[in-house]
Amino acid sequence: MASNIDQQIEVRRAVEADAPAITRLFLAAYGEDYTYPQYYDEQHVKKLIYSNDMLMFVAEDVQARRVVGTGSVILEIGAYTDLVGEFGRLVVEPESRGRGVGTLLMRARLERVRDRLHVGLAEARTVHPFSVRIGQAHGFAPVGFVPMKNRFGNRRESPCILVQHFGNALQLRKNHPRIVPEAYPLAGLAMQNVGQELDAIVDEEAVPYSHGLGFDIQELTSDGYSKLLRIERGRVLRREIFGPLRLHYGFFKLVATHSTYLIARDKGKIAGAIGFTRDDAEQNIRIFELIYPNEAAIVFLLRELEQRSRDDWGIATIEIDVSAHAPRMQRTLVELGYIPTAYVPAMAFHRSERRDIIKMSRLLIPLRTSPVLVNWPAKEVAELVLRAFVRSQVQPKIGEAVDRIGLFEGLADEQARRLAGMFEYRRLEDGTTVFTQGETSQEMYIILSGSLDVFVEGATRPVGSVGAGECLGEVALLSNAGHSASALAVEPVELGVLTREALTDLIRQRPDVGVVLFRNVARGLGEKLRRVDLLNVIGTTDAA
Repeated sequence: MASNIDQQIEVRRAVEADAPAITRLFLAAYGEDYTYPQYYDEQHVKKLIYSNDMLMFVAEDVQARRVVGTGSVILEIGAYTDLVGEFGRLVVEPESRGRGVGTLLMRARLERVRDRLHVGLAEARTVHPFSVRIGQAHGFAPVGFVPMKNRFGNRRESPCILVQHFGNALQLRKNHPRIVPEAYPLAGLAMQNVGQELDAIVDEEAVPYSHGLGFDIQELTSDGYSKLLRIERGRVLRREIFGPLRLHYGFFKLVATHSTYLIARDKGKIAGAIGFTRDDAEQNIRIFELIYPNEAAIVFLLRELEQRSRDDWGIATIEIDVSAHAPRMQRTLVELGYIPTAYVPAMAFHRSERRDIIKMSRLLIPLRTSPVLVNWPAKEVAELVLRAFVRSQVQPKIGEAVDRIGLFEGLADEQARRLAGMFEYRRLEDGTTVFTQGETSQEMYIILSGSLDVFVEGATRPVGSVGAGECLGEVALLSNAGHSASALAVEPVELGVLTREALTDLIRQRPDVGVVLFRNVARGLGEKLRRVDLLNVIGTTDAA
């Protein structure tokens, strides 16, 4: 990459006179689609240049005396003293791409902040590979992927989350976090990508917080602020949620940053509060704090915020950063439909240690993915997260049909949810072949709706059929042998799909679920064999 760097390009701190050029760059790169039109406002850009919370750089073609690129670092995006900064989006004019402008801007930013931060984060666009490549070439590692987070005009894009650690950040990391199994694969990839061994403990026993009822709800006012602050200062210091703000920043600070709290009251007394920032441009909400003298208020507040986000504000995504040492909160969020999207080692300071956090997202609009034009390991992270979102679509369908799915018979509610979370969703049209006799299998299926006919070579009619609630392909998957028959959809079919990899992970982590699963598979197989025998008897009688 060094050979592509244009020696005529010089990077320096932005000054007031650069504001018109910076607005021109955003307009040239994004047209009218950029979510934040403030960057088209020269006065706003001038304020950013002089801000104590941001370092803004420009790349100038010295010979042409023309600004051809810009990039920034937003300091202290975490809570006070977290020493976390965000590397803002690189913008290079289209005519200057390929000259190494992005590389020079990245180098300059790293040199300036290396001694000021412990953690650097970057959200890289994935609709083209340049941002991710530049980040990885300069020590940033992919640790997450957030589907449909960013809004560009009428479309939404999914950024890759990159991280780089500075100084003694990783030496201060608190080890052995306790995480729910849904976050474990992502944690493993993230730790591997930052060059660390995974030491997380999978917590299968964590129970979600209970859902309390009967609370009154109100938005934060200056009067409520003082009462809530007294509770916040006197409560247990164990933090489960991390964010860029906290209540103790002050009421006027919250107002200035368009942040607020919803307060739950029980007979006039404050039972809990949830702090969040609403971004109407991105259609995004970021939760930054939960205060709960009464644990029963937690789920109530999360559901109330989701309802308002969906019904009143037109929000697309809700994001929250939860401690990797808070498995009950993780479990609560998973059961409310939140998906782990990033695992960031040593991101948040708490007391004298740095703690890992799990970024989780709740998608309130249908999942539609655009091409992810990045290479490994970023692509591996993106595909892992996307599979989790696709799986989340099948869970409600399985939940509706669980009473008639033999595979789930005998499982406790928690075990059934765990098994359902491993399935992916697939819809097939009439006439689609699911698998062919002799093929080796990497998947087994449960039929959620519709039916399939089963054929063997040489037969003139189906030897059997499989309908809603039944399994298919389980023998080939478990025996690692080829399919003994072919399966064809005879009408539109909805399937839950369990891959060999997912099944292996589940059995390793939850042998109790595996025992029931194998028992139910054997029972279902026996039922199908009896039906085949009956069909053979009927066929013989007809022939006679």
